[in-house]
Formats: sequence, structure tokens, C-alpha cells
Amino acid sequence: MDFLSDFLTLFLAKLQSPTLGFLIGGMVVAALNSQLQVPDAVYKFIVFMLLIKVGLSGGIAIRNSDLLDMLLPAAFAVIIGILIVFIGRYTLAKLPNVKVVDAIATAGLFGAVSGSTLAAGITVLEAEGITYEPWAAALYPFMDIPALVTAIVLASIYVSKQKQKYLSKEESLSKEESLSKQSVTAGGYPSEQEYPTTRQEYLSQQRITASGYPSQEPERVKIWPIIQESLQGSALSALLLGIALGILTQPDSVYESFYNPPFRGLLSILMLVMGMEATARLGELRKVGQWYALYAFVAPLLHGLIAFGLGWIAHVATGFTPGGVVLLAVIAASSSDISGPPTLRAGIPSANPSAYIGSSTAVGTPIALAIGIPLYIGLAQALMGG
Repeated sequence: MDFLSDFLTLFLAKLQSPTLGFLIGGMVVAALNSQLQVPDAVYKFIVFMLLIKVGLSGGIAIRNSDLLDMLLPAAFAVIIGILIVFIGRYTLAKLPNVKVVDAIATAGLFGAVSGSTLAAGITVLEAEGITYEPWAAALYPFMDIPALVTAIVLASIYVSKQKQKYLSKEESLSKEESLSKQSVTAGGYPSEQEYPTTRQEYLSQQRITASGYPSQEPERVKIWPIIQESLQGSALSALLLGIALGILTQPDSVYESFYNPPFRGLLSILMLVMGMEATARLGELRKVGQWYALYAFVAPLLHGLIAFGLGWIAHVATGFTPGGVVLLAVIAASSSDISGPPTLRAGIPSANPSAYIGSSTAVGTPIALAIGIPLYIGLAQALMGG
């Protein structure tokens, strides 16, 4: 009974948070058919500011950490971020009527990291007197960025393949239409000669390329150009630039005086825009909403347990503290509420924000906070005596 009471308390507190409040406000405004609009240029500037801020904070934390101690946990964080996206790609995307692009974007958001959930985990650890590495919080970009990049690349590959299938189908239909217009004799053959009379004519009909293969065969999807294009996208470029500046320069003063103070205000406007866009596409989600709710309930706990297992390996191998293991699990269980939505909106524009934002804020985040954090702390105390 106490557990249920604690869960409801955390859930209601989450509903009253400014971030979620502005998201719900935007949904309500759009549902009332208000003419309220935020100019696209303003939206892009806000996204740039937020991503640079997140990148700078991560880079500063990495610069101030011992890289050798971070090596194995950071490698595990990268693996977890990528693995989470693939889990969603081959579970959620296989459920009835769930669009593959929406499923990939949702998995990408759950692979990315929530700063507020991480802060909650740190607060609980400190309240319980559980020690953890000061650099443990800096693990989030190692999971966050690979998850977002993987989601964008997988979605790009899928969309490219769908386009190829569509073009091949159109070409096939065009050929059938062309043949149907040709005159056919009683014997079932075209009345005009179709056989090539020269080698050049034969090669022309067969469309032989210089390498000796017909050019009409579907080309393979080239992964590296997609990865390159993803990394050059505005959202990920801003995030990676912030991290590089945080590591290679001394941006602490400009970070504290310029980027950090307006952070919450800019985030609230961003969530307002997200809420309005989510409502506009809410109709697409209604018929498959139960699958997203199921995924959002199970995924945070599963992701956290996978991370806890890898963190335990790091504990045995390098002495990674129980508190650090808990934070790695908390990071994996969280779903991004800052860098994730704008990055996915820019990188996978065809995905429905109602799918990935709704499943994360309505179900995923409360589960990660109310069930995940106590669960991982209890496991750490039971297995490692933390």
C-alpha cells in the first residue's frame, strides 16, 4: 500500500512539474483550435540553445573526470544506448499497426537520457548515504548521443529502403503499362521485331553497366553517407559541438552566465510547441496507444536491469561503486525530456511526436522514477552491500 502511495505521489508531482505542465498546456491550446503559433525561427533558436547547453554541461563533466576510470562504464553506456534502440526496433515495431518510424523514434527517446531523472537518482543516493563516482553523471552523453544517432540512422535506412521499393514498384507498373500498349499478333508475340540486331543494341536493351551488371537492379543502401548526414544535421551538430567545446576549452564562465540561467524558460517554450504538435497528430496514435503504453511500462525496467548487469561487471572488474552502478541503471531507465524530442523531430521528421513524447512523459518517466530508482538501489544493496 505504501508503494502504491509513493508511486501516486511521484506521478502527481511529475504532472505538476513545469516541463510537463507546458507540454500539457500546448496540447490543450491546440485541442481548442487556438491560433497561437511560435515562429519556426524562434523554435530553431531555442533548440540550438538547449542542445549547446546540454553538450557544454556534458563536456565540462567529462573534462573534469578521470578518463581511465570512466573507460569501461562509458563503453557500457554506449553499448546500452545502441542496444535499447535495436530492442525497440525489433519489439515495438513488430506490434500490430505500429509504424516502424514511430517505433524507432520512441526507442531512440527511451535510449536517450533524462537529466531530471538522473538528478532524482543522485538526490536519492545522497539521501540514502550511498557513495558514487563524481563523474558518474557524465556518463549520460555516452548513452544519449549513440542512442539518438542510432535511431536516426535506422529510420533513414528504413525510409530509404521503402523509397526503393516504391520506385521499383512504379518502374514495374510502368513496364507493364508499356507492354500492354504494344500490338500483339495472334501467336501472342509483338508484331514488331524486338530482338537486337547488334551487340550495342543488345547491351542497350539489357542496360549493362561498366561493371557488367544491369543498372536496373536495386542499389544497396549506403550506410556511411546516412551516418554522415545524420552527424551533420543541425540538432546533433549542436550537441556534439557543445561537448567538444566543453572538453577542449574552458567555457565554465559563459556557461554559468549565459547558457544555464535561461535554460528552464527556453525548455518550457519548447515543450509548449511539442504539446501543440503532439495534439495535431494525436489521431494517428489512438488506435495503437495500448502498445505504446505497454512498451513504456516494460522498457524502462528492462533497460535499467540490462544496465545494472553491465554495471555489476564493471564493479567486479574495476571497482565501480554500487552507487555508480545504480546511476548507470537510472540513466538507462530514463527517457530524454530535453535533447531527445528536438533531436528526433529534426532527425526523423516523419515520426509522430505523440508516440515518443506521449509514451515517455505519461508512462515511462513515472515508472523510471517510482519503480526503477528504488529497485536498482535495493539490488545494489543486496548484491554489493552498497
